[in-house]
Amino acid sequence: MLLTNVSVLRLFLGQALYWSCNLIGITLTSLVGLQLAPLNILATLPLALLVLGNLLAVQPLSLFMQRRGRRLGLVLGAGCGIVGGLLAALGVWLGDFSLFCLGALPLGAYQASAMYYRFAALEAVDSAQHGRASAYVIGGGVLAALVAPSLLLWSQNALSAPFVGAYLMMAALAAGGMLLMTQLREGSAPVPSKGGWAVVRELLGRPQIRAAIATTAVGHGLMIMIMTATPLAMQFCGLSVAEGSQVIQWHMLGMFLPAFVAGHLVDKLGSARVAVLGSLVLLVSAGIALSGLSKGHFLLSSFLLGLGWNLMLIAGTTLLASGHSPGERGNAQGLMELSNGSVAAGASFASGALISTVGWGAVNIGILPLVALVLLMLLPLRSKTLARYS
Repeated sequence: MLLTNVSVLRLFLGQALYWSCNLIGITLTSLVGLQLAPLNILATLPLALLVLGNLLAVQPLSLFMQRRGRRLGLVLGAGCGIVGGLLAALGVWLGDFSLFCLGALPLGAYQASAMYYRFAALEAVDSAQHGRASAYVIGGGVLAALVAPSLLLWSQNALSAPFVGAYLMMAALAAGGMLLMTQLREGSAPVPSKGGWAVVRELLGRPQIRAAIATTAVGHGLMIMIMTATPLAMQFCGLSVAEGSQVIQWHMLGMFLPAFVAGHLVDKLGSARVAVLGSLVLLVSAGIALSGLSKGHFLLSSFLLGLGWNLMLIAGTTLLASGHSPGERGNAQGLMELSNGSVAAGASFASGALISTVGWGAVNIGILPLVALVLLMLLPLRSKTLARYS
């Protein structure tokens, strides 16, 4: 499909560019924030503002694309990435913390737009290929995992002022994404449904929509919480930074590499069954994390954590697509991404406090009731004929 469908290929490459930009930002922003902030407690403020920019943009952007088409919305989102990268680079160059923080807001809007790449892929194929199309686009993160570390090492000291080059690189990556999105083939933009919040209430009244949103939100939130807590837990266990880096690398492989298989599973077995499988994988991940504190335990549980997230994201995306009409697309997709972003923000905020107070074991035990909730919502769908709007 990547070789024969130009739209899916462009979205795959756009996803790779976004994740390269994102990985550079995640690696450096807290460090740069610590250097520029007037108080150490403000070091993570830029990351918090990035999350805020994402949450503020995600729903309006989805509704905009419903009215004006997918291509223009994704072009504008990538344009925000260019602006954010340039503002952040200027803030680092001038040593201006406020300007650096300001750049995080449009970078958050770029993040929001990139989350819709997998939805755009669904519109480039017929419904029998939805699983593969969304999975292949998510799989662009594999390419980012391969190239982003080298881009970071080269760009952070490319100019006389440290780190300025890295943020200029982020702007350049977003520019590449913008160019790709200008060439995206635009399908017909369905007429939006009338009613605003009435449409949202109607969507949430459908068990299939509720299950789809719960699947991606719980999978994404748990992945963020455990991934953020893992380096701290490894440090508390006396493991080295190098060992922690290797565990995170395997986690990223678990997040993206299985996408090239997961899509086929969704198309063959159905979204609900694959979502159940992803939930069970998260339970196995928690079980391994609870069974020991060696590097091997952390590595395997982190890989499975990424795999479970991948299965749940792809399955939840395709489950949502088959449960709404074309006119409800903007509301449904925006609702899913707003839920994902809100849960991720809360999870990343709570992660450090939880690992420092209740401990690693309790954090993993906390996975159980949330996964159980998703399974309760999914199991009835496996035996029923799902609505098909797509």
